[in-house]
Amino acid sequence: MKLEIRGVEKLSFRERQVVTLKEMGVSSAEIGRRLGLSGSTVATLINRARGKGYEVVIIIPGYSLGLSGPDEQEEEG
Repeated sequence: MKLEIRGVEKLSFRERQVVTLKEMGVSSAEIGRRLGLSGSTVATLINRARGKGYEVVIIIPGYSLGLSGPDEQEEEG
């Protein structure tokens, strides 16, 4: 599985860090701890990034869902 963030070029470096961690499932409290930010700063960065209209796309290979054969698995992986 791959995670693609479309529109990332619209985000500041710090917004990119926060959004990436958030979309990977990291809690806001943990993001703050890792980046040395307060919870309110993390929330502000997430809201600012959402306002800039980024999109998250999850790319799941067909083989992981049982939709393609083993030969195709090698090509995709």
